[in-house]
Formats: sequence, C-alpha cells, structure tokens
Amino acid sequence: MAMYEKGPGSMVYNTSLIKTAPNKDMQFIVITGVTFKNCTKDGLPEKDEFENLYKISDDVQKIIEELTQIAYAGSFTYQCQRLDYIYVKDTTDIKNKLSELYKSKYNNYTPYINIKQDINWEAYLQFLYPNEETQEFTKNQKILSQLQANGDDLTKPRHVDYWIYFNNETDRDAFKKIIINEGFKVENEDKLNDNSAKPFKLHISRIDSVNINYITKVTLGLRDAAKQTNGDYDGWETVIIK
Repeated sequence: MAMYEKGPGSMVYNTSLIKTAPNKDMQFIVITGVTFKNCTKDGLPEKDEFENLYKISDDVQKIIEELTQIAYAGSFTYQCQRLDYIYVKDTTDIKNKLSELYKSKYNNYTPYINIKQDINWEAYLQFLYPNEETQEFTKNQKILSQLQANGDDLTKPRHVDYWIYFNNETDRDAFKKIIINEGFKVENEDKLNDNSAKPFKLHISRIDSVNINYITKVTLGLRDAAKQTNGDYDGWETVIIK
C-alpha cells in the first residue's frame, strides 16, 4: 500500500523475478485489467469485490498462458481499476482473446488492454518493484507492527540498537567517524569467528523515536553511510514500552 497523487493504491509484485530481470526472452508486456464500480471512496475494492477481481486475473493469465510463455510481474490497484502486468514471449492473438474474454464473461466491467515492447523490463524494475526507500519503510513497518502487537503505543522515544557489518577494521572505523557525529554510541565491536563475508561487526545505539517516518529516515541514513564505507547495515531492534 502507498499514497499516490489521487489517493491510496495497492501494489503486488513478484519478488522472484528480480533475480533474472530483464529476461531477454520476454520482451513484451501485457498490461490488462478492469475498472470496477464496487469501490470505496478511496478507489480501492469493496470487500466483496476482491474475489471477482482475483477470478478475472486468473482467467486472464490462463488465456495468455495458452498462447505463449509468460512471467507474471504483478498488479496495481488504484482509483477503481486493477491492472495485471504480464511479460510474454509472443503477443500473437493476445489482444483478441482478452477482448473475447472480457466481452463474454465480464461485460459489466470496463476492460483495459495495453500490449507493448519493454525490453528492459522498466514496468517491473522501475514501477512495480519497490525502490530502496520503500523497501526500508516496509521492513520498519513490520518491526513496528510487532511492537504494537505486544502492547507498545510507539509514542515514546527509546533506546534503539542498530547493527552493521564490514570487511575490515578500516572500513568500520570510517563508518564510526560518520555516525559518532550524529549522536550514536558504540555498544560493541568485534570480529565473528565464522566464514562471514563481512566478519567485522559493529553494534551502535541511540535514543530515537520509532515513528515510521522518523525511524525510516534514520535507517536509510545508516544504510547510506554503510554503503559509503563498504559495509552492510543489518537492521535494528528496541525494547517494548507500554
């Protein structure tokens, strides 16, 4: 879920495709779906509409799979419209078959069909797949949801611990110089005894708010500082305050 120009939207994306994108064997994308009337004032489906939209999506994929090889990239639901994004190897007859499907089974919806070349998979990599900021926001939101489920009201600043890993002591020391000026305290630094790619661990802390926007700004800053010094930021945790 995210906020867009006209209100909230829901994005679903296939995480496994990131490993192979762009797939040069599938240079075309089919963007297709329907506009629905049974939607909330925010433009999202009413509860009883979801099943219908899932059925339409299943039928669409089945039709296209009968014609060519596909890779389902994801969907976008926004302003009373739900669109599926499907990469295909061959576009032959897809538009005709989809038009027949919508006309015969879903004529109470307004269909949308757009088939175009997308060699670099820009629709997936630049639109569907979340950028670093969105990924960080999502990870932090999961932690906050766990805290809230355990009775934390999330309103009070508290001691927050962060972990970062490095290839060597030089990189770790360079990172420390950056974050010490921002009020962080070094809690612990040691070297792991296993075969970790980055065995030099750094544990730091600070009194921080855990408001989602604030904590995401903090963690993005730490992640960026870690990149500058060849390190890997590895997350945060805190105590529950009721």
